[in-house]
Amino acid sequence: MVESGLASTHEPVDVTLVETLLEQRYRLRGRLERLATEKDDTFRLTTGSGDHLVKVSPPGEDESVVDLQTAAMRFLEDIAPELPVQRVRLTVDGNDSVALGGARILRVFGFVNGPVWAGADRDARQLAAAGEMLGRVDVALAGFAHPADGRGLAWDLKHFHHLTGLVTHTPDAGHRRLAGDVSRLFGEFVVPRLNGLETQVIHGDYSPYNVVVDPHGEPFVTGVIDFGDTVRSALIFDPAVPMANLLGRGQENPWQDACAFLRGYERVRPVEDSELALVPVAALARLTLRALITNWRAQRVPQRRDYLLAHAKDDWTNVEQALAVPLDEVVSQLR
Repeated sequence: MVESGLASTHEPVDVTLVETLLEQRYRLRGRLERLATEKDDTFRLTTGSGDHLVKVSPPGEDESVVDLQTAAMRFLEDIAPELPVQRVRLTVDGNDSVALGGARILRVFGFVNGPVWAGADRDARQLAAAGEMLGRVDVALAGFAHPADGRGLAWDLKHFHHLTGLVTHTPDAGHRRLAGDVSRLFGEFVVPRLNGLETQVIHGDYSPYNVVVDPHGEPFVTGVIDFGDTVRSALIFDPAVPMANLLGRGQENPWQDACAFLRGYERVRPVEDSELALVPVAALARLTLRALITNWRAQRVPQRRDYLLAHAKDDWTNVEQALAVPLDEVVSQLR
């Protein structure tokens, strides 16, 4: 949790300092609007010539991890410029970040306009298009490496079985039971295979809140943002993140949207046949992990309680609905 930047309490950055550094180091001046995020201080900067996204890393995040995130974005811009990955803006001196002191780093990115995927209606074709885009990102990232890509990240599912003790911060007995059911599935199917899974650097958080879309046009995905959870891990854990966000939601078939997404992903980045059956378990684990971490963080960081709980308000209901479908039936939908 400490290495992931999740254990520190929130310390809002001095906005005046941010404005000063933007003018001195980027020659940017305009209106700063604070945006709600998980751990960074994030702003939308509106200028006469366009908008930018400004991020200041949290005090608990190592500088090498910030550099990993930036390097991954720069790598994708160089090797696959056709991908709509958010761009890093350089300072007037040609640097990609500015140190604020106290181990905090300021970066400026291009602002990707448009609605995020979470707020858009999506049909099976659009879900598949979103999956295909993540597949393209993962194909491009296969050749990327960084000294910090082996970072310890709480959101990385390879640690899920070590974090189930977080259930003690979940007050509802029914929710604790669901967490135990998912933990048993993960321990039975995924843990014995962890060391042999195909690995590479992955985006790590291709959630509906980090994908900008055009709901009525082509292409559907117009922006891939927020590389804050970039890490070297099992490849199947990358599509498991968006699939987790698509589970349940009161649908007759709680897996239909997640399966549509994975079919699109496999158009460009096929999953090994031997690993395909693990993907649904990984998706369940990701959804459960989000609920567990959210409850834990809401207690530790009351300033962000509303933001955290809003993003996870239906997680336990969706876990329950998805668990009601036998695993072999889910796997048959994936094939």
